[in-house]
Amino acid sequence: MTGDKVADRLTGGLRALPWTVGEALRALPGILREDLWTVARDPLPRMRWLGRLPHGHVVLLAVLMAWLSMAQFQEPARPGTAQDPIPIIWFVVLEALAVQLALTRPILAWWLSTAMLAVTALAVDDRVPPYMIYPWNYGQIALHTAVLFLLALRVRPRIAAEALVLTLLVGAVTSALASQPHNDGLDDALTVFTTAVVVGAALRGRRVARTRLVEQEELTAEERARRTLLEERNRIARELHDVVAHHMSVISIQAQVAPHLAENPSDELKENLAGIRQNAVEALAELRRVLGVLRSEDALADGARHAPQPTLDRLDELVGTVRGTGITILTDVTGERRALPPGVELSAFRIVQEALSNVMRHAPGAEARVELGYQRHGLTVRVVNTAPARPAPPSPGAGHGLLGMRERAAMLGGELTTGPTPDGGYEVIAALPTDHPAPSAAAPETAEDPV
Repeated sequence: MTGDKVADRLTGGLRALPWTVGEALRALPGILREDLWTVARDPLPRMRWLGRLPHGHVVLLAVLMAWLSMAQFQEPARPGTAQDPIPIIWFVVLEALAVQLALTRPILAWWLSTAMLAVTALAVDDRVPPYMIYPWNYGQIALHTAVLFLLALRVRPRIAAEALVLTLLVGAVTSALASQPHNDGLDDALTVFTTAVVVGAALRGRRVARTRLVEQEELTAEERARRTLLEERNRIARELHDVVAHHMSVISIQAQVAPHLAENPSDELKENLAGIRQNAVEALAELRRVLGVLRSEDALADGARHAPQPTLDRLDELVGTVRGTGITILTDVTGERRALPPGVELSAFRIVQEALSNVMRHAPGAEARVELGYQRHGLTVRVVNTAPARPAPPSPGAGHGLLGMRERAAMLGGELTTGPTPDGGYEVIAALPTDHPAPSAAAPETAEDPV
């Protein structure tokens, strides 16, 4: 790059700089007005260590610092000056009240404290000996430090920084307006004020980060519950495929055979039966296509995928398997045992299976009882266990047991009730109707799954 090009670029940058600074200066009043011109109420956040700081302690600290400030103002005045020019005590009292106000309205408290710092410094100019720090004594610095700290705990770091800069600017202006030289105390004030703002901003940032983390954990838990619900519905849909496919196959075969069972069937009957068979075949093909999508990420083996779905005829086999683990199980069947719709049979079997799995996981050493109640229009399933004989091992994670049982009952238009028993055990009761229409697609409310 040639020297001329470098010079042109530097000249262009210098020309652009005043416009940028000018735009920033023009925008500064609006920013300050938006950030600092408010009297909105902003109570202290719920922080563990702030809970141990009652407002009465803050008032006591403010009174102590105010007394220290007033004691420093009792220095002898210069010869020729009035001994009681202005009631300084009222200015110091207002500074102390600003600390109390900062507990609820930090920005308004900062304005009050800053104004009192400026007014007090100008009022005591001729009363403060040259060897004392000016424009503020240590008591005033302590009071304003508390106000800045309480402010930084509630507002964004930018607003706290603006308050800090304006405070120091007020100190510099009052020092420049002093009628006599004093021991400059702005360096000490700068160090203390900056420390208070930095610590307050850091604590606020930590609190905000924790709040966001809790919110993210809540969103993650909701998403996990939603994903679990979808997984359970997909699993139920895969299991019900065999039931639906069997009925569609039967319809297709019956429609194909029906013309041969009737004497001299009319052409219209043959055409209708052929249409029924064709619709059944197409529906079965679509059902298999949908099932392929549901099983696209299924890790089960092909043999397990296409195994017949269990019914209540295999309940004794299930109970025997669980008894082999050392659990005492009793079964009780009331009502006239009969064949139920395949969906009800499958759901009832799976509910008993999940409930017994929960007993094995969470109630070691307990006794269980499986009850089936056949009614005219439905089936009642109850699985109850006694209190565990020993503590259960920690669960590896959130399971799907209760959620799956609830979804199966809701799918049939039934109800599932779970909860502890008076003797310390647990029970699962499912009421499954056999003549209920298909439920709506609205997702039922789900309770927390302890499995």
